[in-house]
Parts: sequence; structure tokens; C-alpha cells
Amino acid sequence: MSTELITALQSAELYDHRIDSFQLIETHISWVILTGDYVYKIKKPVDFGFLDFTTLNKRHHFCQEELRLNQRLAPDLYLNLVTINGTPEAPTINGQGPVLDYAIKMKQFPQEGLLDKLQAEQKITAAHITELGQLIAQFHLNIESAPVDSRFGTPAQVYAPVAQNFEQIRQMIDQPALLKQLENLEAWAKSTFDRLQPVFAKRKAEGFIRECHGDIHLGNITLYQNQVVLFDCIEFNDDFRWIDTICDLAFILMDLQNRGLEGFSHILLNHYIAITGDYDGLTLLHFYLAYRAMVRAKIALFTGAAPGMDEARQAEWLATYTQYADLAESYALIPSRLCLIGHGVSGAGKSTLGNALIENFAVIHIRSDVERKRMFNLAANQSSQSELDAGIYTKEATQATYRRLYDLAQTVLKSDYSVYIDAANLQKWQRDSCQRVAEENGVPSILISCQTDENTIREWLKQRQKTGQDASEATLPVLNKQLLTQQPLTAEEHSQALIADMSSPASVNDVMTSLKKKLAMAD
Repeated sequence: MSTELITALQSAELYDHRIDSFQLIETHISWVILTGDYVYKIKKPVDFGFLDFTTLNKRHHFCQEELRLNQRLAPDLYLNLVTINGTPEAPTINGQGPVLDYAIKMKQFPQEGLLDKLQAEQKITAAHITELGQLIAQFHLNIESAPVDSRFGTPAQVYAPVAQNFEQIRQMIDQPALLKQLENLEAWAKSTFDRLQPVFAKRKAEGFIRECHGDIHLGNITLYQNQVVLFDCIEFNDDFRWIDTICDLAFILMDLQNRGLEGFSHILLNHYIAITGDYDGLTLLHFYLAYRAMVRAKIALFTGAAPGMDEARQAEWLATYTQYADLAESYALIPSRLCLIGHGVSGAGKSTLGNALIENFAVIHIRSDVERKRMFNLAANQSSQSELDAGIYTKEATQATYRRLYDLAQTVLKSDYSVYIDAANLQKWQRDSCQRVAEENGVPSILISCQTDENTIREWLKQRQKTGQDASEATLPVLNKQLLTQQPLTAEEHSQALIADMSSPASVNDVMTSLKKKLAMAD
């Protein structure tokens, strides 16, 4: 492969489609020829250790892999493989004679749709993030798991790239403060890894090591035909791709947080967990978040050390390194945790409150409606066809649901995250169960009692029933029974609870303000 061939490929008569103009983008591993409607991506014959494209057979193999892997998520963008035939001076596309090289033919899409570009213009919305969370969750649920006897996902294989990061970074920094920070981060990573080794082994045994994307960040996500699309999956290194699904997710969560979009990061995490039910993955999340941050920190140093880089640019890349290292350090801190407990009849606004709590207090939102259905192998929005007090709503099913909420809240709190238990909690024993999980974990708890005008609730329930787009299946008969059988808050509960007026969107903001004040007083 030569630059002469790349130049010769920029000739309109070689192609069977209209050419607007040619633009060449060159990276350290690829040449990318843009033609207007289509893109041709050609791999460079390079060997960086973690990837090897030095022979034609290897480039052919990895082109096939790139096509296979990315068609899982972006079939409309990754079209087919083409051959480059002829001579370097006079090449042909899919022509006769020996193959000079291979190219992946892709649909060209506007760079303005890339989410990192939209983020720079403050155009990313919560709807984009929700769609992204659903996309990643469904992807992870449907991809292949690594065989139990494979090398992927073993504790040793998990820690190897973590240790390599620290070793490579150590060779590129000499400031005492940065070296001390690196030493502390490495000690935390090693002690955390040692403590979690049984969890890593359990995750592998349970099938969470899967053929993931491997490189999920805003630069590899675009809006295409008004849909969020993930592309540029890692094809060149199996070890970077066959990873724990929670490690795959950690990259985009870290990327959002590094860009100051913590609220979006929490929204994404909650949508992902609500769909996958992978609460256990939270145990490993801080470890993987720090790992992902240190990978980006290392890349910043590599980039700053490139030949021809002037001192000003070197200083900028060193500042980028420091930003990522500081972010990694934040994941090693012991966070303050909360246990927030929802209360109120169906339609009173508990789940709406949960959405605000996610953004304002970084909680993991556990919905009883979702978890009840999960226990019966139903999707969140799937109808159970249950009658009142029957099917999945028997007394025994409700008791099992609250035991499940207790167990999940335990998992969340032990993973160093705050939790919001979104359930009606209309009976004293239910509230006591939620309170007990807070006490056992030594964290403060606040009961948030959602209050809304009854006529408004009835209208909301009617509307929700019509759309069928919510996990709750509460009907007016359900509401009537709740109103008749609920056990009012005791005097003690009422004195300590936060009474939340959920009658309007503006009142949700007031509840957030009141909750912050209540927590400040508790401190």
C-alpha cells in the first residue's frame, strides 16, 4: 500500500456512483476516502503491537471483522467489502487481476451529527441519552457470551491492561505530584481488584463477558436519519472487545462525566440497568470507570509526545492527562450514599420524582413495577393480563416484589451508589423493609411522600392506560383499593418524611430544593 495508490484512488471514473468531491482523512491506522455519498476505508500496513495490519491477509481478515462487527449496530452505514485491483498507478475497484488491497465501503453521513460535535454545541438532549441507553442495553442483551473456558474475562486478563496503563504512563511523566497521584491510583486499583476477584470470576461464569463494542464514546455515536447509531466497534484486538458488558458501558459513562454531563451519565446508567437488570454490575463500575479514564489519560500522553508537537500543544495534552487522572481519582473516593424511599398511591408522581432524583442526586432508581414484571419474565411495558389481586399482583407476588426491592437496594448501596426505591409503600411493613436496608448499610434515609389531587391522579391513570407505554398497570379499581386499604404514615414517619407536592413540573423543582435543605440539616 502506497501514498501513490491512495492518490490514484481519488479519481471519479473508478467508481460506479456519483462523486461530489474527494476528501482524504488520514489516521494512524487508516486512510478514509470521502466521496460525498460513500466512504472507502483502507487499513494501513502498520503494527502497533495491539494491532497488526502488516500483511494483505491480515488486512483482509480485519476488514471482514470490521464489517461483521459493525453491521450488528450500524447495518445502514457499513455496506460491503470491495477489492482494489490493478496497479498502484492505475487501480480499479472490484476489478480483475491480483488484489492490491481491500476497502470497506460505507455510507457517508454528516459529521455534524456526531454526538461529540452536538455536545460541543450543547445540542444533546435527554431523549438522545435515553435512546442511547436503550440501544446499548439491547445490544448487550443480544450479543454472544465468551465460552467459560476461554481466556477472556479471567481475573488475570481483566487486570493486565490496567497494570499496563500504569506502567506505560509512569514512563511518560516525571513531575513528582503526578507520579505520587499515579502511585496512589495504582495502589487503589490493585487493592480494589484483589477485593473484587471473586466478583470478576462470577461475572465470567454468569456470561457477562461478551463480544462488546469496546470503544463507546461520543465520537463514535452519530444521529443518522434521526436515530442514535453506534459505529466504529473495535475489530483489531479481541481482548479489547471480549469484555464485561459493564466495562463496555463504563467508557461512555466516563466520557459524559469528563465532559461535565454528569446528569446525562446518570440517566444513561439508569435506563441501561432498568432494561438489563444488571444491578450486580454496579459492584465493578467504579473500578472500570477509573480504568477507562486512565486509558484516555495515557492516550493524551501518547498524543502529546508525537513527533513535531510544539511546547504549547504538549502542555495542552498534559492538561488533558491531568483532567482524566483527576477524574479517575474521583472514582476512588468513598461517596456519600442515600436511601430515598418513595411513598404514595399509583399515579401520585413517584416515578416522575425518580427522574428528577437521578439527575439531581445521582441515585439508582429501582421501580417496583419494572422489577415485579422482571420476576415474571415480562418486559417493562409488556402487559401481564392480570386482574386485580391476581396474576402478578397476588399477595404472595407483592411480598416477593418487596423482598426483591430490598435485595436490589442492598446491592446498590454496597456498590457505593445512592438508591431511590420507587414503590407505593402503602403498608407499614413495606416501609419498614425499605427503612431496614438503609439502617443495615448505615446510610441516611428519607421517606418522600408524593401527594397529588385525586382527580388529577385519576386523569393520569386513564391517560397512561390508553398509551400503554409505562410499566405500571394501575387502573382506577387499583387506585380505589389503595385509597381504602392504605395504612397512613405514623406520627413518627410523618414528622420525618418529606411531603412532596407532585401536581406540576414546577413543583418537582421545589421538591428537589426541599430535599437538598433537608439533607443539609441532617448533616
